[in-house]
Amino acid sequence: MKLRIPLIPATIMAALFGAPFAFGQSSSDLPSAPSAVVEQQQQKQQRQKTQPAAPPQQAATPAAQPQPSSPAPAPPVSTSAAEPGNGGASSPSQPAAPGSDKTSQTPTTPSAQSDLTKDDNEQPLETIRKRVDEVSVIFTVTDKHGRYIKDLRKDDFGVKDDNKPATSVLSFRSETDLPLRVGLLVDASNSIRDRFKFEQEAAIEFLNQIVRPKSDRAFVIGFDTTPEVTQDFTDSTQKLSQGVRMLRAGGGTALYDALFFACRDKLMKADQPGQSVRRAIILLSDGDDNQSRVTREEAIEMAQRAEVIVYTISTNVSGVKLRGDKVLERISDATGGRAFFPFKIQDVANAFSEIQDELRSQYALAYKPADLRPDGRYHSIEIDALNHKNLKVRSRHGYYAPTQ
Repeated sequence: MKLRIPLIPATIMAALFGAPFAFGQSSSDLPSAPSAVVEQQQQKQQRQKTQPAAPPQQAATPAAQPQPSSPAPAPPVSTSAAEPGNGGASSPSQPAAPGSDKTSQTPTTPSAQSDLTKDDNEQPLETIRKRVDEVSVIFTVTDKHGRYIKDLRKDDFGVKDDNKPATSVLSFRSETDLPLRVGLLVDASNSIRDRFKFEQEAAIEFLNQIVRPKSDRAFVIGFDTTPEVTQDFTDSTQKLSQGVRMLRAGGGTALYDALFFACRDKLMKADQPGQSVRRAIILLSDGDDNQSRVTREEAIEMAQRAEVIVYTISTNVSGVKLRGDKVLERISDATGGRAFFPFKIQDVANAFSEIQDELRSQYALAYKPADLRPDGRYHSIEIDALNHKNLKVRSRHGYYAPTQ
């Protein structure tokens, strides 16, 4: 008996095999994480060596698409409703092969893949055009004693982009009332089991104090070997408290994967393009990662692309700064946040309180760079308090230009 296989038009073939390389150009999509891409390529080559060659007429079937390097069952998710601005797609509870395109996670028919490509092509370019013209940055100002200075004006600051003075400051305001989008990331690995209960209660108290109904929204993620969303975006402190109490300690630590996922799949897609909000992550961990598939620098880059400020609270109470503490310092410093190192577990609550104060003591500034092109290049940011030598300005160190 002869097997008849219909021919697939070239346009559909292009959609099937070209689509995975067509994403990652808009600000809402994930740029490829090099470690994940290399892992996929190595596994694909290994499969080609061990599997028998397919008949020529079957080489063009959809089943020949490469699958994710390590497909894991999705952990429980409290809410899976899509958030505004995420293209209507529900957010998974963990990144399957962070850095790879999400459309490669499940086999698709030619028509479905064509629809995906069509949707991607029809995404508005308004956000990209805006980012080519202006850059927004959130920052704080403190005196030599660490006290927040909240009464400065636009003329008190100077801005440099890649060491060149900004062409103009387009907007400036104190951001004590700007809506917050906060992600609470709690290390639920075995390494912090002995102090887990106290950290949960401190986190609940923080969320109760910081989230304002109808203005702010927050979500809760616990992570060990994989990130688990126990409560999606909400302004209900009761639901957030339940999400924190659902966390259970156990397993390894994939800190970088959790940060990468929270920035890409949550905070980057939480609001409509152009909406003015502040995005922050509170990361509670010992900083000792042993399971992630993306690197520390890839996680930091994603936070910078999503314009997220990361505050870290170390759960190491040994009194000695360990390797994980240096990791937490690096993450917070690169994103414009702060790292807290409590001397005892009871001081965790004080760290949450200080973060709350800072989130209500920030400025927002938008400026036009002297030379900004859509080339994806990294640009440094430097903000100085003019004529105030004793004041310290803290912001993210830079940003990535968009690509087209």
